[in-house]
Amino acid sequence: MGLKMSTKEITLRPIGFVKRSGEEILLQLYDEYIPALQQLEHFSHVHVLWWADKHDNEKSRSIVDCTPPYGEKSPVTGVFATRSEYRPNPIGMTIAEIVEVDHTQGIVKVVNIDAFDSTPIIDIKAYFPVCDRVEKPEIPSWIVGWPEWFPDVGMGLWEGETE
Repeated sequence: MGLKMSTKEITLRPIGFVKRSGEEILLQLYDEYIPALQQLEHFSHVHVLWWADKHDNEKSRSIVDCTPPYGEKSPVTGVFATRSEYRPNPIGMTIAEIVEVDHTQGIVKVVNIDAFDSTPIIDIKAYFPVCDRVEKPEIPSWIVGWPEWFPDVGMGLWEGETE
C-alpha cells in the first residue's frame, strides 16, 4: 500500500500518577486537575489511561507482535489484538473500582490497577455501561477460559511482577 507514518508529533501531559503504599492504591492528580474530579464520586468505576513509561523506549515501541500470556496456546498476535504495553505508543488502560474520591487532596482511591508505583496517568474517564459494554462480544478461542466479567478484585499486577 505504501502508506508512510506521519511525522506529526502529539503532546501528552500527565494529569497525575499512581501511588502505591502497601495495599493502598491511589490515583494522585496534580493540583490543576483537581476540579476535573467534580461528581466522579457518583460513579463506581473509572477507566484509567496510563503511560507505560517502563516501555517508553525504541525497542519496546518497535514491537508489533507478541505471544500473549493469557492463553495456554496463544498464537503470535499483533499488539493491536492484545492489551500489552509493548506497542508504538505505550498506553495502558485499566478499569478500576473507585473506593473514595478526595476532592481536597486530588486523590481517587481505587481497588486495583495493573500499573506500577509512580506510573504517569494521562487520563481518567468515568465508566458508563451504555458506552463501555458490548452485549455479545466475540473473542478468540484461546482466551475463552478468561472470566466473563471484570473481577471484583480488579485487574492488578501479576504475581511477582515488579518494576
